[in-house]
This record gives sequence, structure tokens and C-alpha cells, in this order.
Amino acid sequence: MGEFDLIDRFFKRPTRRNALGIGDDCALLSPAVGMQLAVSSDMLVEGRHFLPTIDPFRLGHKALAVNLSDLAACGAKPLAFTLALALPRAEEAWLEPFSRGLLALADAHDCELVGGDTTRGPLTICITVFGEVPQGQALLRSGARAGDDLYVSGTLGQARLALEVFRGTLSLPAEVFEAARVRMEQPTPRVALGMALRGIATSAIDISDGLLGDLGHILCLSSAGALIDTESAASLLSADTLDADRRLEYVLAGGDDYELAFTAPAAKREAVMSAAANSGTAVRRVGQIEAAHGIRLVDGTGRAIERRYASFDHFASP
Repeated sequence: MGEFDLIDRFFKRPTRRNALGIGDDCALLSPAVGMQLAVSSDMLVEGRHFLPTIDPFRLGHKALAVNLSDLAACGAKPLAFTLALALPRAEEAWLEPFSRGLLALADAHDCELVGGDTTRGPLTICITVFGEVPQGQALLRSGARAGDDLYVSGTLGQARLALEVFRGTLSLPAEVFEAARVRMEQPTPRVALGMALRGIATSAIDISDGLLGDLGHILCLSSAGALIDTESAASLLSADTLDADRRLEYVLAGGDDYELAFTAPAAKREAVMSAAANSGTAVRRVGQIEAAHGIRLVDGTGRAIERRYASFDHFASP
């Protein structure tokens, strides 16, 4: 199967948003009047971001989901994406489920595949996604202010649970492991929540490398600090087989969750809950933004927790 046969067979589709359709050197996108383009790229490399044993259907889903998660963190509506794909071999048995998983999620978010590239090489997937957001309404990392509440969507730590089972350091009941594995391999991009938080949240970020590490980006750009109630945070992971300390570690520094961490003024708690309900996404308040820099961890009684948790870093982590 040649390169262009591969594209025609598995990835060529009619488009509405690309004025030229598939086949030219570039896609031409026109955002609606009064809208700004939101653009993000993410790369997935076999052995670094996913295991060779992953179902290709789930991998196709995840490849786009991690990019849609970036749009969610900006409050942007998905429009289109490009796919750059390096493959060791062009195998129909792998390409068919991969493209099916990828395009099923694309259809669910009305996000069109408008171009890309393929080549032979180690399995690597790079997607660039395009979205639109009303002028001046994008959620940024730089808007958190002292006194704002800190929230997290969904659950945290389940991807880390699955990873530790694969590493052989943890044993879980089959049904618990499968649920964690689905969260690791088929994350849910919180696009609807991100859009619902426009005008409510003061800052937002998607959690890919762990809550503490990603929250640190908000705090750096906002010139602020944060207090985290570890009791509230730990409740984001239901795992009876873990001791309290390990459970907290997976929540704070587990990574691969693709939930949203965001801040909002205390006066907008009701609006936050309404946005969560309207988007069908659970959110939990886990702390507060402070003027003093750094992140303080406290237990349910307000006692400081001194242990440090290290989030994932592509060049520092093994």
C-alpha cells in the first residue's frame, strides 16, 4: 500500500471548513466573524506516550483527545485538525481501527481532518488542532488572582493506576483495572466544560503531566501561589486498594488525566456549578489561589503537608 493509497483509503473525507478540500499543499480555514483561531499541537510517541499493546482504536481516540483537551483549556470550539503519522509499516489491520477511533471522536466534536502527512518511521502521531473562540474570551493561564477558588474536573489518578499495573508495581481487580485503563487510553476531552466556563473562569489548563506540575504553569504566568486541600483532592480518585499517601501521589502527580484545572472568583461558585451541570461534567473545588508564590498542601485540619510530589517531565523523568 503506497502513501497516497493509505491516505485515500483511511483518512480522506469531504470537508466543509477547508475551502480547498483535501489535496492542496495547505488547508484554508476562515474563522467566523468576531472569532479568534486557537491552535495547538501534540505528539504521541510509542514507548513514551503509549504502550505497544494499546488497541489501535483507542490510540486513534487518544491522539485527537489530547489535542481537543488543549482547546477545552482555552474555551475554544473545535473546527479542524491535521494529522502527521509516521508508521513502521502500512498495515490495514492497524490503520482501520486507528482511523475509526480517530474519526469517531472527530465526528463527535464536529472537527474535520483537513490535511497532514505520512512517512515511514517509528510509530509517531502528531496532530495540530484548530478551534475558534470569541475575541477576548479565551481562557488563559495568566488570569488567576488571590482569593480565586481552584477547581478540577472529573477524576484524577486513574491513568497512573493503570500505568502501575502495566509496570508490575500494583495489582487491581480486573474490573477496576479495565476502568483505569480506559481512562488512560481513551481520555475524555472536556470541551463542553471549557466553553461553558467562558466569562466565569479566570484561568485554566488541561492536566497532562500531573495537577501540581500543570497548576505551576498557571501560577507562574499569574504571579501567584495556591493552597490545596489534600483531603478534597484525594477524593478525586476512588481506589480502596491504595494507602492514603500513594492515592494522594497519583492524584497530585499522576499525569495523563486530561482533565481541566481552573480558577474562578468565590462569588462565581454558583455559576461554576451551573457550567459543570450544563456540560455534564463533575467539578470539585480543591483549593484557593494565594498571593504568596508556591504551592502549599494542607490536610483536612489545615495542617501543612511537607512531602513533595514530582510531576512528569519528558526530559527529567525516566
